[in-house]
Amino acid sequence: SCLSQDYRPLEVLVFDGGSKDETVAILRSYSAPELQWRSEPDRGVVDAVNKGLHHARGDILSIQSSDDVFLPGAITAAVAALQTSPPGGIAYGDVELIDADSRCIGQDTQGDFDLCDYLGRFQYIPQPGTCFTRAALAAVGGWRDSVSYAADADFWMRIAMRFPVVKMSRLVARYRYHDEQRDTQRQRIGRDWVQASVDLIASGQLTPRQRRHARMGNQLARYRYAAPGDWWQRTQAIYLALLANPTALFDARFPKRELLPGREPLWRLLSRLKRSLGFRPRLG
Repeated sequence: SCLSQDYRPLEVLVFDGGSKDETVAILRSYSAPELQWRSEPDRGVVDAVNKGLHHARGDILSIQSSDDVFLPGAITAAVAALQTSPPGGIAYGDVELIDADSRCIGQDTQGDFDLCDYLGRFQYIPQPGTCFTRAALAAVGGWRDSVSYAADADFWMRIAMRFPVVKMSRLVARYRYHDEQRDTQRQRIGRDWVQASVDLIASGQLTPRQRRHARMGNQLARYRYAAPGDWWQRTQAIYLALLANPTALFDARFPKRELLPGREPLWRLLSRLKRSLGFRPRLG
């Protein structure tokens, strides 16, 4: 999907961590002059990404995972979006959600970017549908290994503090969900998101409103990424999120129903009771 983009000049760099599968054979099968690749041991995803960023020569860059897909015209649209006045630092669009067999299972559509909403976890920037400028990279540096499970979110936070973020109102990529991807590491993702946000708060760059949203976002990250079945931690996190930013109570995106203590186990109990009485879920 990278090589099939209609934008030129284009450079595609692949950094493989010494895979033992058919990756190298597949890479060797391509003769496109735009493609350069290396297969060598690395220290993980962050190390591979930073190698790519170091070797890339373009003024506009993107980081694409091996199992995600650009849609036709994505790079052309991002280049146009980043050439605004003032120049943007990040441009991102909407993504289709696909499963391991490339079947569409949904679509994620975001509104116009708002930094407070991003810090508060009411928005997110999907990595497969995002491009950024070399100027932004030079200003903030690459991915940080200390927050490796949320390195992309941390990177976007640091850029958004310094540069405009442009939201494209179009589908630009397909984001794949499957059991083996890193996003299944729920608690580690939540831990690293919180650490990235705490580091940003400690930097002193945020306004009071941004700090309130960031502190709320920390608790909503704990809520979202809590271990399955840990309803007490989820409920506690919701109350702490509201304490950090009380105005969120009037925002339709805030999960207010979770304010009922024990709602989750009570809902499961009622569901089991209904099934035992012969009730079946309604379809359609």
